Order: sequence, then C-alpha cells, then structure tokens
Amino acid sequence: MLENMNEKCAVVGIFGHTEASKLAYFSLHSLQHRGQEAAGISSSDGVKLHTIKDRGLVMSVFNEEKLKTLSGTSAIGHTRYSTAGDDSILDAQPVFARYDLGEMAIVHNGNLTNAQEIREALIKKGAIFQTFMDTENLIHLIAKSEKEKLIDRIIDAVNKIEGAFSLVFLSRTKMFAMRDRHGFRPLSLGRIANGGYVVASETCAFDLIGATFIRDVEPGELLIFEEDKAPISIKVFEPTPKKCIFEYVYFARPDSKVFGQSVYQMRKNMGIELAKIQPVEADMVIPVPDGGVPAAIGYSQASGIPYEMGIMRNHYIGRTFIEPTQEMRDLKVKMKLSPMTDTIKGKKIIVIDDSIVRGTTSRRIVKMLKEAGASEVHMRISSPPTTDPCFYGVDTPDKEKLIAANMTIQEICDFIEADSLAYLDSAALLRSVNNTSNDYCTACFTGEYIV
Repeated sequence: MLENMNEKCAVVGIFGHTEASKLAYFSLHSLQHRGQEAAGISSSDGVKLHTIKDRGLVMSVFNEEKLKTLSGTSAIGHTRYSTAGDDSILDAQPVFARYDLGEMAIVHNGNLTNAQEIREALIKKGAIFQTFMDTENLIHLIAKSEKEKLIDRIIDAVNKIEGAFSLVFLSRTKMFAMRDRHGFRPLSLGRIANGGYVVASETCAFDLIGATFIRDVEPGELLIFEEDKAPISIKVFEPTPKKCIFEYVYFARPDSKVFGQSVYQMRKNMGIELAKIQPVEADMVIPVPDGGVPAAIGYSQASGIPYEMGIMRNHYIGRTFIEPTQEMRDLKVKMKLSPMTDTIKGKKIIVIDDSIVRGTTSRRIVKMLKEAGASEVHMRISSPPTTDPCFYGVDTPDKEKLIAANMTIQEICDFIEADSLAYLDSAALLRSVNNTSNDYCTACFTGEYIV
C-alpha cells in the first residue's frame, strides 16, 4: 500500500464542445485518484479565459453555479497532489497568465528536472514568480520568447526544459497537448461522441463522458487543436520512450488503458508471474485493497490457492489531523483496513500488495492479521524493491526513508514481522507488461535515471 508514494497530478483537455467545462469536471472526477489536494479548470469562450481553482477534491471545488461561469467550447483541467508545506492555492493549476499575445493557461503532469536552473536564470532577467511550481517556468519562457506565433513559442519553451511532462495549453482559440520525448507520464487522445476532442492522463476519463479512445499522444509529439479541424500533429522531439512502469504497478486506475495496454491485465500478469517465481504453501490468497486486488487474483489463478477478501477497506477515511503519534498511526490503519476475522482465523495466508515503501504500513497490516488469528502471514509484493526516489513527477520519500534501500529482504521481513517476504523481480515485471523493446523507466527499482 503506497501511502507514502503519490502521483503528483492529472490533466485533461476538452476542445470543440458546447459543455467543455462540464466534461472537464466529470473527467477530473475519473482522475481524482491521481491527486486529491487541489483541482482547477480554465475555459475559453473565444474572447477570454475563465479560471476556477482551489484546494480540495473536485466535488468540493466546483458546483453548478461555478461551472456556469466557465463558459466556452474549450477547457483544461487539473487535479494536484502536493507535498507537506506546498499546498498553497497559488500552487494549484491551471497556471494562468496574460502576456503580449493575449491569455494562456497551462496544466502539467510531471516534473522538470532543470526547473531550478531555469527559474534562477529567469529571475536574473527580471521575472517575478508567484508559485513554487516548475510549471510556472513555462509561462515565463513562452512570454519571453521572441517568436511571433504561440505554437513557435511553445516549441521554443519546451526545447529549454528537461524531465517529465504531459502538458495541455489553452489559448483563447486553440488548445495544445504535448508529451516529453521519453513519454514518462501518460496522455491519451479521444473523440467525444457528439462532437469535440479530449486529451487526458488516463482513458478512464473517456468512459464517463462518452468519448472513444483514438490513440496515445506519442512521446515528443505536439497536438494542435483548432476550430473545425482535426488535430494537427508536430514531432517536436525524436521519441526515445521510457514510460513510467509504476503507472501499471500502482498509479493508474485498473479500468484505464495506459501506454496502450489494460492496467487491470498488467497487474493480473504481475500476480501470475509472482506465483510462478515466489510460491508458498497457504490456505488462501488475500489482497491489500485496493491496489493489490488484480495481482492477488492473478496469483490465486496461477497457484490454484483460493482467493478471499481477507481485508476490508473503508473508503471514507481521509486524512487525520490529530497529532501523529504511534498510537494514532496504528489507529488510522485500523480505521482504513479491517480484517475479516472469521475468514482468516487459523489460516495460512498469502498477502499480496503492490509495494513496500517505508515498511511501517506493511508492519501494521501483518500485526493486524496475526491479532485477528492468522496462523501464518506470507507477504508477496507484485513489484521489485523500491530502492530509489523518482524525479519524474512522483512524490517519493528520500532514499534514506525507503526501507528497501537500507535493508535486505530478510531484514525487511523481520521488521514487518511476516513469516516470509518475497518480491517480483525486474525481469518478471517487464514480462508482465509485455516489454519487448526496453522502453520503460524502472529507475525507482534500479537507480538508473534516464534524465
């Protein structure tokens, strides 16, 4: 359970639809799992841009009256996950600005690895920053570009940045969508049933608004949306794909297609591979909900050991602001996860989870199951040990706080007090996602960074 690892955000863009802001709103509902700290939408009516953003969930930020003020046939939206001390409303997106060509708004999923360098250079030239977001760098780069057209300014700006980015830009009359040359973060293109186009971080957003998946935006590709035209494609960078494999392991919703493949099936494949290489005798296989469910189904099917729901999750537990003492941390796990005592009592159980980050949550889960009467608890993890932080748009603890970077597997097993612990290895993980061309980023498992 990756409570200490979070995808930083999701983006959506709607173009050429009379209810663009409403469709962006519903799309953001589908993408809420990618960020729960803030949400925002900018729309264009062809004359000016309108923006509403605030801290909180999509449902709490928007209502019918607010959506009516977001008029126009194009809109972009964003949900954000922010780290502690970085949750100012100024750091919510879209980022909006007025500049010499008019008005523009930007939403961004990812992380610019040279953001600080760019910011310092811009400040020396007189730029004044309002936020701590690397996304704001793009506003300044576009505004200061000497190119005459916005499309050329965007290309000029993205040639100066490095790292991971799926971007959607909105001007008064056009929308632009782009992925970095490696395609770290996902972005898909769809056609709305009764007119218009959509781009979104995940295809689960398409299902809710009645859109049909067309294809992924390619790494290094820029799409231009204009009224009464099909999207125009420009190859800004030669693609060198290194897609984030953690989208399959944890971040994406199981009902999405990411990087062209079913997330649910990829996670099931991980469970099947895990059963092949890390078997153990037991009475039942149970998942840590919700992330471990597809892998647990795969493990059960491959091993022949019955699948059971041995742990129930309360989906209505949010953050607790009570002093985070050890007792309160233990209580919060009990509030969120409850053992099915009658099901697991006296049984040898295999617990499937997607990852272990700090190890403290896994330790509490093992303790909870043993207190509920499980005779043996064997932990099986459907990804390799997470040994290195991510710099491409994922909020990861520092290396010294990643348990697998500081302990052996046996030491982790002893720490979480499980009867055994085993992980999926890197080769098996790549087999699970049908990797044939070494086009996934696995830096969080290997420390081999692409940028």
